[in-house]
Amino acid sequence: MASHSRKGSKAEASLSTPPPEPSKSQSSDFDILSTYTSLLSTDPLLTKPTAAVSALLALLSHNPPSTVSETLSLLSHHSAILKDSISNPIALSAGTDLFQRYCVGVLQSPSTGPKNEGEDFKATREQLLENGRLFVQRAKEARDSIARTAKGFVGDGKTVLIYGYSRVVSAVLHAAADDGVDFRVICVQDLTSDDSSDMITQLKKKGVAVATIPISAVAYSRDMATFVMIGAESVVEDGGIISKMGTYQLAILAQSANKPVYVVAESHKFVRVYPLGQYDLPLRQMVVDFEGREEEQPGQGDAGKEKKAASGKTPRGDEELVDYTAPKFITSLVTETGIHTPSAVSEELIKIWY
Repeated sequence: MASHSRKGSKAEASLSTPPPEPSKSQSSDFDILSTYTSLLSTDPLLTKPTAAVSALLALLSHNPPSTVSETLSLLSHHSAILKDSISNPIALSAGTDLFQRYCVGVLQSPSTGPKNEGEDFKATREQLLENGRLFVQRAKEARDSIARTAKGFVGDGKTVLIYGYSRVVSAVLHAAADDGVDFRVICVQDLTSDDSSDMITQLKKKGVAVATIPISAVAYSRDMATFVMIGAESVVEDGGIISKMGTYQLAILAQSANKPVYVVAESHKFVRVYPLGQYDLPLRQMVVDFEGREEEQPGQGDAGKEKKAASGKTPRGDEELVDYTAPKFITSLVTETGIHTPSAVSEELIKIWY
């Protein structure tokens, strides 16, 4: 338990470290937060990690660094700004951290180190930009690869229980429908968003029977389902997931009825965070908001308290609320690399990061 606590502390520290003081080369009119949010709003295929990488690529194009140290400092500075500006930076940190890790490996290698600065460094910078764009493109294509694998779970006569809208879950269901599979869908409505309406309409046009239910009817309806399929905002080190609020209770109800829970998520959503529970997540959100006296709320943290003192009210966050689902509630995770047990996530993280 002690070792787990250290892991949790490291994860929180890595996501909440204040931005370093910018150097003169870093002072520009580039707004990393506006770029990130604009990318997410204009391209529905972008996930938060890939939007973060795209924002950093735009930064390097807008303000081209001329040395290795300047490049790494620029990326570190703006990544920290981006993380500090978002209530829930866990998902985007998977992108910023992975891209920085890649840049460190390239820029500090013998062939592209400080001795190649100057004119030769321009070629190295272009290589970073090109490979970064290739990463974003492959990240988008990963969804189709997952759909080809996970559609095997969806067979004739089966009923799939899903929760709101997920790009990957939608891709899986559409792939199965395009193959002529005769299946049904129970869609648990996400009260914070109606993004599932277009998916439901398209599935119905393809001959798939779809029922929508409120989240309060999950316990009543679960026995009608063959299995549960959900997406994830992030996959953490222990094989659990961070996803929209309500996923945790959905998984609990599924397990109690002996229903398999399949998570479909791209590998770029794997993040080096090891939560010990719901209130150990390195983010700012207010779910249970007691009123009447000043006291720290679970999941609020120092940053949340500071904002409450400044505004007079604890912020509910600028993104949707999320919860943590432990690996014991998950049957399998499907990524573009195949089908994995939750316990295999640590091994996959090692492959990605090292």
